[in-house]
Amino acid sequence: MADQFSGPITKFPAEGLRHARRFITTHNKDGKGVFVADDDGDHHRIMLNGVAVANIIYSTEGNPVDMNDDKDLKFARDHEPGIHVANGSVARLIDFAPGIESPIHRAMSIDYGIVVEGKFQITLDSGEKKIMLPGDMSVNRGCMHKWKNLDEEKPGRMLFVLLDVEPYKVNGEVIGEYLGDLAGEYADRH
Repeated sequence: MADQFSGPITKFPAEGLRHARRFITTHNKDGKGVFVADDDGDHHRIMLNGVAVANIIYSTEGNPVDMNDDKDLKFARDHEPGIHVANGSVARLIDFAPGIESPIHRAMSIDYGIVVEGKFQITLDSGEKKIMLPGDMSVNRGCMHKWKNLDEEKPGRMLFVLLDVEPYKVNGEVIGEYLGDLAGEYADRH
């Protein structure tokens, strides 16, 4: 149950981590590249009673992405995504409280996970585990998994980029998304 989780995080960034900035580019009237945003994202959410905080860096709909008339900018600003965007993408920065382990879950997406700060362990439902350090990356192809911040004293940070996938069969059966205790965190998203 989600009420079994609680942690010290009350805002983005988590206490002890630097304030991450997001820079978004566009073109000016002369066709030159310019920055249209220098901020920390449009959507932040405290997760599981302070165990983590999610910061949506950007999300898109459609593939390929339509950038004409700033459609992608408007989508990213106006839509806080669920765990992933059907036929789209999500880039999500997550700060994890010290020593915390996420609930086991599976998004129906291909997930690129990159450690930004800290030391993490990814555990699969088979029991296999890997330790990840800053710069290490995982490519999760629809597997059940959980994350643990191995530092008991400091928060850690990961960047996740999720891309939608076709229905995926394992042993002849289509597998589905499973969010478990994370389901409530994404229930009211578009």
